[in-house]
Amino acid sequence: MKYRFFRLLFIAALAVYGNSAQADEVGCVTTVWKMIGANHKVCVDAFEDPKISGVTCHISQARTGGISGGLGLAEDPSQFSLACRQTGPISLPARLPNEETVFSEDTSILFKATKIVRLWDAKHNTLVYLAISRKLIEGAPANSISTVPVMPWAKP
Repeated sequence: MKYRFFRLLFIAALAVYGNSAQADEVGCVTTVWKMIGANHKVCVDAFEDPKISGVTCHISQARTGGISGGLGLAEDPSQFSLACRQTGPISLPARLPNEETVFSEDTSILFKATKIVRLWDAKHNTLVYLAISRKLIEGAPANSISTVPVMPWAKP
């Protein structure tokens, strides 16, 4: 019952975070086979920046298996990688914030999440995407970075 409460609380928090993108699962690769419960795996998800058309990001994340992982109760490790690319003409909004959360996904039942923040590097005309874990790992959060220079899109 306590876990259900925290799940509902987290879902409500995500609803408030309405600007975050929804990811589509590209696929998963099993890293450790488990006799009982789900296998440990690394999954790749894709999402488009919700406010910048023409940018797609892919994030790979380790997912814990076993019985607790299969039930959604396990804490996933803070291991991920991020790659963002221009996939069409980029259209920047008139007022682009210097920093904005574009994606968030829970990785445990108790307030651990992977968050992707878009930063705008105006001097270099580049979108910077930074993935971070909200849980500190050995004094510093796990992180990954990817950049997308804003350039004209060549028509095929």
